[in-house]
Amino acid sequence: MAFINTVPVDQATGEVRTMYENNQGNLGYVPNYAKIFSDRPEVMAAWAKLISSIRANLDLRRYELITLAAARALHSSYCMLAHGTILREKFYPPEQLSAIADDFTSADLAPVDVAIMSFAEHIVRDATSVTAEDVQHLREYGLTDAEIFDIAAASAARCFFSKLLDALGAEPDSAYGQLEAELQQHLTVGRPISQAAGEQVAATAP
Repeated sequence: MAFINTVPVDQATGEVRTMYENNQGNLGYVPNYAKIFSDRPEVMAAWAKLISSIRANLDLRRYELITLAAARALHSSYCMLAHGTILREKFYPPEQLSAIADDFTSADLAPVDVAIMSFAEHIVRDATSVTAEDVQHLREYGLTDAEIFDIAAASAARCFFSKLLDALGAEPDSAYGQLEAELQQHLTVGRPISQAAGEQVAATAP
C-alpha cells in the first residue's frame, strides 16, 4: 500500500525488476519500500551505495543502535521494525530490545552506547542545536572525529530514507508480524504493519 502508484511486482521489467530481485534476494520477498522507488530505481541504487559506504565504517551493533535511535525520533515504524529485527536476531533478547526502543537511557546499555544514541536522536530532532560541546562529549568516551562523523552520517542518512517512505505511505512489511507481539508494539511507533502478504518476482523461464 502506498499513496503513489508503483510498478506491480508481476509487471516489473528492466531496472525495476532487477531492483525487486535484489531486494527479494536479501529478504525473501519484495519489500514495500522497494516499490516506492519503482519510478526511480536509480535513486534506490544511489541510496544503497551511500548507506553501504557509511555502514562499512561502523560495526553492525553500533550502526543498528544509531539507526534505531534515529528511526525512533523520526517515528518510523518501518525502520524501527527493520533494524529492530536485526538487533533482536543478533544482539538483544526481546525484553531488553523493547526497553531500548522505549527509553534507551534506562535499558542497561553501556554509557558510550547511550551517548551515541542520544547524539543520533539530537541530530534528527534538531541538528542546528548540536554544539561543539556535544561533539566533545562524545570524544570523552574515546570516540575519534572520524567515528563521530560516521554517527552523524548514519543519523542524517536515516532522515532521507525514513521520511521518504512515510511521506509516500509505505507500510512496514507483513513479515514483521512474526516478531514477538510485545516487541512489535514497542517498535511500531508510526505507521502500522501491513496486512498484505509479501510478493515475489516470478522466476523467468529457462
